[in-house]
Amino acid sequence: MLSKSLRLDPRKRQLFTLIPYLKKYQAKLIIGATMVLLTNIVAVVSPWILRNAIDRLYLDISRDILLYYASLLIAASAVEGLFRFLMRRILIGVSRNIEYDLRNDLFSHLLSLSPSFYQRNPTGDIMSRATNDLSAVRMVLGPGIMYSINTLFTAVLTISILVTLNLQLAILTLLPLLAVSVCVKYFGNQIHQRFERIQEQFATLTTLAQENVSGIRVVKAYNQEEAFIGRFQEANQDYVDRSLSLVRVWGVFNPLLTFLLGLSSVGLLWYGGRQVIQGSMTVGDFVAFMAYLSMLTWPTIALGWVINIFERGSASMGRMNQIFQSRPEIRDESSSTLSTLEGHIQVKNLTFSYNGAPVLKNVSFEIPAGQTLAIVGRTGSGKSTLVNLLCRLYQVPEAGIFIDGSDINNIPLETLRTHIGYVPQETFLFSETVQQNIAFGRPEASLQSIQESAKISNIWPDIQEFPRKFETFVGERGITLSGGQKQRIAISRALLVNPRILILDDALSSVDTDTEEKILQGLAGEFTNRTVILISHRISTVKMADQILVLEKGEIVERGTHDELLKTEGHYATLYERQLLKKELGVE
Repeated sequence: MLSKSLRLDPRKRQLFTLIPYLKKYQAKLIIGATMVLLTNIVAVVSPWILRNAIDRLYLDISRDILLYYASLLIAASAVEGLFRFLMRRILIGVSRNIEYDLRNDLFSHLLSLSPSFYQRNPTGDIMSRATNDLSAVRMVLGPGIMYSINTLFTAVLTISILVTLNLQLAILTLLPLLAVSVCVKYFGNQIHQRFERIQEQFATLTTLAQENVSGIRVVKAYNQEEAFIGRFQEANQDYVDRSLSLVRVWGVFNPLLTFLLGLSSVGLLWYGGRQVIQGSMTVGDFVAFMAYLSMLTWPTIALGWVINIFERGSASMGRMNQIFQSRPEIRDESSSTLSTLEGHIQVKNLTFSYNGAPVLKNVSFEIPAGQTLAIVGRTGSGKSTLVNLLCRLYQVPEAGIFIDGSDINNIPLETLRTHIGYVPQETFLFSETVQQNIAFGRPEASLQSIQESAKISNIWPDIQEFPRKFETFVGERGITLSGGQKQRIAISRALLVNPRILILDDALSSVDTDTEEKILQGLAGEFTNRTVILISHRISTVKMADQILVLEKGEIVERGTHDELLKTEGHYATLYERQLLKKELGVE
């Protein structure tokens, strides 16, 4: 569920978000509304033709008269059908266009949000809003708007004619319909509340399914299939129970509207029948009145359906608005036009806290352009947080980090990230081919360039053994590959963009020491003339760095070259001795 800190607008204002989208298609909406009006004008003509036909046939019956009125009714039905087709084609088409625009805007906005948004909100919940809720909103834009306009025009035209035919009878038959407004208000609130709870539970269900599918190997490894089936069934039952609560409300609402319409028919038969018998109303008028009253049946029933659509859509739009109202924490707030970076990095007294907990404390260092910095330390010492700040994945404190003398907050995000090649600790591959994953940052790259980067990361021999070489699909999140293969493809991806700053965050943790040595030999030439930041638990990975920092609880406790740190006999030397011992014992 999205963070509670995100506040919903008042319910009735949720759909106001759609006004700019409706304005975009204003011309088509006007044409569509005109088609609705023409459809209803032609529709109300048919009962009037029937009225005249019945009254005329009372005076004289002939084949010519029958053919004349039959032809009029057929023509009216054909024209009505044409206008009704155009009405649906235009208005439903507009709803699909707005759905397309809304989906694109939602996806673009999601990509603009900071990583912290995704840390707070489950993927399944976000997917539910982007699919299920969007579908409910489209129903408002299509059938909701179309039947609302249709109901309005039908009611206005039909009631006007009923009043013209017989004012007293019109008042009597329309009185029961006044109760509809009371029903709509009460049941509308009930539908909205229940549908909102249904959507929340659907998001929970989606999250549970998504996590289990993504973590299927862990679930099977721990023999937890039955346990998770039970959890899913419990969540699914809750979803069904919430859905049934809406069904019960809807089950009362619709028959109640039908009952009110039935009261109108009773009034017509009782009072209208008496007037026909007394001769104050013709049979044609009675038949026409009945036909027009019947025409109000669908709009009245449709009113309940439309209210249901609008309440569902309002609840869903409110959930989508929570995403739209979220703002990225990382934004370009400077007017700088800086477009190139050399890679000279300065960190000055950097202190950073996450969720109130201090992660980095007074961290200061400098990396001249073209040099290599290595960072070692225990898990949780702040190494990954530091590089995330360098990539501005978190908001950097003012005057904390400088690149080429410019505060990192004043460097355009596009410039900063274009010049950084980042291999994160948790490697992510897309459900594409090996080639497409390597070329992710440079889709236009030639196959030769892709192959060269694959050779440098030492993934080339593995690719040659794949069934379709570079055209092999890696599966979701690279599930068909080993951890080491995924890391090496990620390194190839970072090298292909030819960054001025290369960051490897424990990027060799899943490969053995022999493979690591080959990769480092291949990378040695790539480290020349670019700033490199290495994070690793292995001394063998970092010992060739120009400068090594040792982080402990967010603070730099040691710094120097490999040889200098060994002489201090501190944290670094202890770690080095332990790894030497493990190597002698044959332990990775």
